[in-house]
Amino acid sequence: MNLNKVDLNLFVVFDAIYTEANLTRAGQIVGITQPAVSNALARLRETFNDPLFVRTAQGMVPTPMAQNIIGPVRSALQQLRISVQESRVFNPAQANKVFRISMTDLTEAIVLPPLFQRLRRHAPNVKIESMLARRRETTKELAAGRLDFAVDAPLNTDPQVRHVKLMEDRYICAMRQGHPLAKEIISLDEYLGLTHIHISTRRNGLGHVDLALGRLGLQRNIALRSQHYLMATTVLETTDMVMTVPERFARRNGLHFVELPIKDMQTLETHLYWHESTDQDPANRWMREQIIDISQAANKQPD
Repeated sequence: MNLNKVDLNLFVVFDAIYTEANLTRAGQIVGITQPAVSNALARLRETFNDPLFVRTAQGMVPTPMAQNIIGPVRSALQQLRISVQESRVFNPAQANKVFRISMTDLTEAIVLPPLFQRLRRHAPNVKIESMLARRRETTKELAAGRLDFAVDAPLNTDPQVRHVKLMEDRYICAMRQGHPLAKEIISLDEYLGLTHIHISTRRNGLGHVDLALGRLGLQRNIALRSQHYLMATTVLETTDMVMTVPERFARRNGLHFVELPIKDMQTLETHLYWHESTDQDPANRWMREQIIDISQAANKQPD
């Protein structure tokens, strides 16, 4: 018996013959002619090396082999029907699905708490797996289905990847409450004289503020380069170091912050990415709507 290349439609015909005990009526149910039903049965008999059905005065009577496989066949067909239905309509209240999202710990702190409040109310069996994929591998991970979404800066220009802007924020200089320079304004010389923490998921490379300073022929003193925003706050609390971070982060973590003394500093944009193959998928679309709505609400909040 070789099931590797069996046409799944044959099992639909098999179920109809088993139910109707008549080839003509089975064909009417499936929507094919009686000769086509006979041809399908012949192929099934060859696959299973068994007659499957014996013609009698009472109709097509199943053999022991047919009786043994009808249960698994019907169960498999039902699972396929459910899968097809779920691919057309996503019911969050009944869904049992895992969404995999690539994002930083800063985005996690903004998006995940309100997202889980919604999931508890509307989609209690939906789960989230958050990890940080390498930026150069994001498109491949989205295309392969290993990621459903990525939240990142607007740097991915692959035509297969769709995106929408989630949030926009400005950079400020953050420090602990009670810092010697915890005042309203600091000068560029004071800023350059401080010791800085730089947050980046890359091993090396410059941040937006370093690029802006480089255009002025200047450079700041970075003593700590870290992957994680939230960890860095514990360092700020016990030192006189500073961080150039989004204003929303400083407000959420109770840090003192001042305007950056750098002109023409670009704002921070965060975009949501997904692969074009999932653009019309109801589940993907539903989760996109939740993340976008949460992010828009966060943009309106003063924190």
